[in-house]
Amino acid sequence: MRTIHVEAPGLLTTVQDLGRSGYGTLGVSASGAADPIALRLGNRLVGNPENAAGLEKTLLGGTLAFSDPMVLALTGCDFGTTLDGHAVPLWTSFEVASGQKLQIGSTRTGARCYLCVQGGIAVKLFLGSASTHLLSGLGGLEGRALRRGDVLTVAPAPPGFIHKRVATEVLEQLAFRKTLRVTDGPQWDWFSGSAQDLLLTIPYRVTEEANRMGLRLEGAPITANSEAPMITEGVSLGAIQVPPSGQPIILFVEQQTTGGYPKIANIISADMASVGQLRPRDEIRFERIAMADARNALAKQEKLLASELLNI
Repeated sequence: MRTIHVEAPGLLTTVQDLGRSGYGTLGVSASGAADPIALRLGNRLVGNPENAAGLEKTLLGGTLAFSDPMVLALTGCDFGTTLDGHAVPLWTSFEVASGQKLQIGSTRTGARCYLCVQGGIAVKLFLGSASTHLLSGLGGLEGRALRRGDVLTVAPAPPGFIHKRVATEVLEQLAFRKTLRVTDGPQWDWFSGSAQDLLLTIPYRVTEEANRMGLRLEGAPITANSEAPMITEGVSLGAIQVPPSGQPIILFVEQQTTGGYPKIANIISADMASVGQLRPRDEIRFERIAMADARNALAKQEKLLASELLNI
């Protein structure tokens, strides 16, 4: 049995796959990788299905030791990772030998990096997914972030190693954005033209109160015209809620499934991976686009991801 030993867990390391969609009516949000594109590409680099479970590391990575030879890939943002003191490149597959240690430092660019291992991380599934839902304490490894001394089991994988890397031109097209495209939210018309213009013309800063449930923003407050209480309704991933403070909140992968604040806009699906790479104090802007353009952006992204991305 191949295992990974957690010698230092980092700030927030969790087991994640692409989440458990379809359970919102039961009050369970999808969870899953905050940057699903990085996880999908990492799995392809090591020969896994795109939905295989890997490790999501946030801001600070930690140290891992390996019981057996394995094939790994690191994707997402640069954490200055080394293997027994030697630098490890991103977006490429590489081998580790028995007893070697991977030291994943602190982020140099965005918020998260992903470690994928050939075979995938083996944990008990919850509602068909390995992803950790921290808010409810379900999924992943005991529903929590990793701790020092944890031992992770790696699922069986066929022998052999083929060196692969993601083509540079593909990474350029998939680079994360700080101008996030949005479509009109269900309550867009509840806001005056001046409030709508504020959202679309001024920068907002990600606050320290940003996590997998949502990202609180700070900037010029925007308020709805109506002061009547809103009936609680379902909310979607990427919805931008506006609470009474007027400071927007981006609902993220562990968001509540219902909410009673008006939603002025919704970040498009093609830009959600970029949200997963935002750090506290990052400055962002919003760009309004039509629904048809949002669908086209996602179709273009999926076409790129379905193409021959890897160089051998």
